[in-house]
Amino acid sequence: MDNNDSNDSCTPSGPGAYPSDCEVREGYRQIVRNKAAQNNRSQAWQTILPKAKTIKLLLLDVDGVLTDGNLIYSHEGKESKAFNTQDGFGLRMLQDAGVAVGIITARSSEALERRSRDLKIAHLYQGAGNKLEAYKEIVKKTGLKPFEIAYMGDDWLDLVLLKRVGLAIAPVNAVLEVRDMVHYTTEQSGGNGAVRELCDLILEAMGKHKELLQQYMSR
Repeated sequence: MDNNDSNDSCTPSGPGAYPSDCEVREGYRQIVRNKAAQNNRSQAWQTILPKAKTIKLLLLDVDGVLTDGNLIYSHEGKESKAFNTQDGFGLRMLQDAGVAVGIITARSSEALERRSRDLKIAHLYQGAGNKLEAYKEIVKKTGLKPFEIAYMGDDWLDLVLLKRVGLAIAPVNAVLEVRDMVHYTTEQSGGNGAVRELCDLILEAMGKHKELLQQYMSR
């Protein structure tokens, strides 16, 4: 790395010369800065930022939230699920920023067990027919207040938690009754970036989003 790189500035290449790696990187950074300055986020996004700023724990449903809701069975009767890599990366960034992640789902699957291990999920409750009991156990274990907890769900089983947390979120594919009662509905659907959108929202509210983006732009 030369001094220009370490100082985050570039000396322009001479006439007719190809741009240096440093100039190329700076060009990409400027594109990101310009787009950030345009602030293309929706009014709903901007309005919910104060609630998202206090979040210390994100809880998630699985089917219809971390997945698109489809269930796939093999000939042997085993259930498989497809997870979104961008959602996973968003959850990793959120945890690196100090926000814990938990999952509460009424179903059980080996695929979810493995995905949770991969993502180092702090709280995993499978087969939770009574989601409220699982939620109460997590609250007791963590000592967090409702305004410090966010939950994303898509169907009636999630209503009992959505009405108790400080930040209630639904993916756009959620049923009408859920979308009607939450604080924010994502533009992306479950299994297709809804969780990543929520992670970005919380990171922005914490003032971490631009900082993290700049770190990856500088690599």
